[in-house]
Amino acid sequence: MSKTETDKGQEQDDLGEAGSQLSTAPRDEPASLPGLGVLGWVRWFWRQLTSMRVALLLLLLLSLGAIPGSLIPQTGADVSKVDDFRAAHRTLAPVYDKLGLFHVYSSVWFSAIYILLFVSLIGCIVPRTWQFVGQLRGRPPGAPKRLTRLPAYTTWHTEADPEQVREAALALLKKRRFRAHVAGDAVAAEKGYLREVGNLAFHIALIVLLVAFASGQMFKSDGTKLMVEGDGFANALPMYDDIKSGSLFQNDDLVPFSFDLKDFEGTYETSGPSRGTPRTFEAKIKYSRGAYGAEKPATIKVNEPLKIDDAKVYLVSHGYAPVITVRDGKGKVVYHDAVPLLPLDGNVTSTGVVKVMDGYRDGRGVRDQLGIKAFFLPTYGGPGMEIASAFPALLNPVLNLEPYHGSLGVDSGIPQSVYQLDKTHMKAFKDAKGAQLRTNLKPGQTMKLPNGAGSVTFEKNIKEWAGFEIVQEPGGGWALGGALTAIFGLAASLFIQRRRVWVRAVRGADGRTVVEMAGLGRSESAKVPEELGALAGTLYDLAPATAGPDDTTDDSAPSPAVPAEGAEK
Repeated sequence: MSKTETDKGQEQDDLGEAGSQLSTAPRDEPASLPGLGVLGWVRWFWRQLTSMRVALLLLLLLSLGAIPGSLIPQTGADVSKVDDFRAAHRTLAPVYDKLGLFHVYSSVWFSAIYILLFVSLIGCIVPRTWQFVGQLRGRPPGAPKRLTRLPAYTTWHTEADPEQVREAALALLKKRRFRAHVAGDAVAAEKGYLREVGNLAFHIALIVLLVAFASGQMFKSDGTKLMVEGDGFANALPMYDDIKSGSLFQNDDLVPFSFDLKDFEGTYETSGPSRGTPRTFEAKIKYSRGAYGAEKPATIKVNEPLKIDDAKVYLVSHGYAPVITVRDGKGKVVYHDAVPLLPLDGNVTSTGVVKVMDGYRDGRGVRDQLGIKAFFLPTYGGPGMEIASAFPALLNPVLNLEPYHGSLGVDSGIPQSVYQLDKTHMKAFKDAKGAQLRTNLKPGQTMKLPNGAGSVTFEKNIKEWAGFEIVQEPGGGWALGGALTAIFGLAASLFIQRRRVWVRAVRGADGRTVVEMAGLGRSESAKVPEELGALAGTLYDLAPATAGPDDTTDDSAPSPAVPAEGAEK
């Protein structure tokens, strides 16, 4: 074997000896596939599952699996949208059903990826943590035999004793926050443990995020409530218009609180190309915690929810609720209430239904039911603009009414929307010309029903309503903490470098002390030579170089920023 090959072999041995303990990743010994047996295959599968590459692959699959959950309607979020999708895509819908794409987050394949990722992360973290703790309890390894083969290296001669040089080097390295100790004729030091701490923190944070997400989905509740100004709400199931909850949610898990909607205020741009664009939406409320808590005022704005323990109250919609009074044929008030109407466009053109089910008698005294379709324009733009409002604010409100009488079908047992009118068993009121009765009313005006059947009055006080979403999702704080920890842990693992420094001081043949300094990083980086240069410069001041009788160089300071000759690059 040639001398060059011998030097390369020795170089690889030295580098391997110096860097063997820089990584805390568990070592996978190659398995011989033939004759593994059941236990061997189980161990091989476990090693593959708990490897970092598989964990990253599962994390990627989890992210990809969440995409259809965002793009395809989900039964847990909106069943009506799923039904509409099935009706519009009769060929594609059965395929989605078989793949579980209408309930992605509760599907078997998504749950399998989720659980495997959870197990993989734990299998990665536990041995790495145990090995890292063992390294923290130990000491940095001693210096390799040939420091000249390391990537950053420098040397000089000095008249100082070897013990003095080692003591000075030990004090210097400890001052620079290295873990250092004297090992034989050299000082061994190590720094950058926060890199592995950050790496472990990142993976632990991922587990915290997975647990927080799972607990939030299983114990969450998400309900909506439409409230007219003056209405109250208590956080109990019967008070919700609609509510969805996790599989482990219990009624007793609802946070006890209540609030009243005192006033709603919306402002809009009045000029320019953005005319009619909302500027502010504010719901002024008074709320109390528990059954006997003191009332406190609060204002809920868009993206500024009211937070009460684990519950958040979001402002999600608004509209108008004109106050309508209905009198029967004898002038008796049979209906008087604010009727929430649903917006149809950005200018809050709204529609809804008034249903009078009990107490109404027509002009002959016969019991009957009324159904009145309502169409509301906050700002009526004049003749020819009856279809849509010209502005979202109440500048010139007009209420269009279309009355019917007959059976509303509420006793059929079939559920129906309060915002829609089933005209199957209803008859329209006719005007004097025999046409269907339709009337535009301004605040304070009254529509007379034919044949003395009563009247409908559009009262002057027009109320507004606000739609609230009450979300209760435990684990939000843990999820936030896990996300922040993951960010800082990833930053530490990327920007902090684990490195080692050795300082050897021995008596030379000419009686002077030979000082050698070398550094090794976990990865290729200019930081190690630069840091070693700064350390060498400081140590040089404490143990300056001296020229021997055969030296031809001056006693200038060493420059270890350049890798040693022959070192691996």
